[in-house]
Amino acid sequence: MKHFLLMMSAAGALAGAPHRAAAQQGGYPVATTAQTQFVYQNGAVLRREGATTTPLTQNVRLANGTKINYKSGIVEFPGGKLTTLAEGDFVRPDGGLVFATPASAAAAAGSGPAPAGAPAFSTYTLPTRVVPSNATAETAALQLRVQLLERKVALLDRKVALLAQGQAASPDTRQIDLDLTALDAQLQTGK
Repeated sequence: MKHFLLMMSAAGALAGAPHRAAAQQGGYPVATTAQTQFVYQNGAVLRREGATTTPLTQNVRLANGTKINYKSGIVEFPGGKLTTLAEGDFVRPDGGLVFATPASAAAAAGSGPAPAGAPAFSTYTLPTRVVPSNATAETAALQLRVQLLERKVALLDRKVALLAQGQAASPDTRQIDLDLTALDAQLQTGK
């Protein structure tokens, strides 16, 4: 009888797992105020409300669809664009990205280090990653490769999260595997 009850409670726990897993993969919807910021500090994302900071314990999704990985600082914007937060960078409640330094903004934009004499703090919002019109073909190819590698890291993070859920049956990762194969092919051909 004890074994039956133990099996039933385990089955009940597993029945709830796919729902939790689906919400974690896409991030939990989070309510925000105008003062809410999701700031990357000391290798983790914190929720900042004025002077109060609280560590996140799960991935979150903002009202506009922006997803924030609380461990890695990877931000996925609606449409699939990815970026990784640097120390001090933060995401506003509307999904806008604010960089802590000109150097982190330049690194995210792929345009190299900030110019000498730039102010120590500069607010900069990066709506999309663009290739400068004066970029050489080699620079453009390198920027494309970086974008493809960032996408690959995000897909691998998703796959690891799915596989780490500890479900009795293996989760379906076929679409992620297909996307990874396509990305690998793009990386091999350089297109």
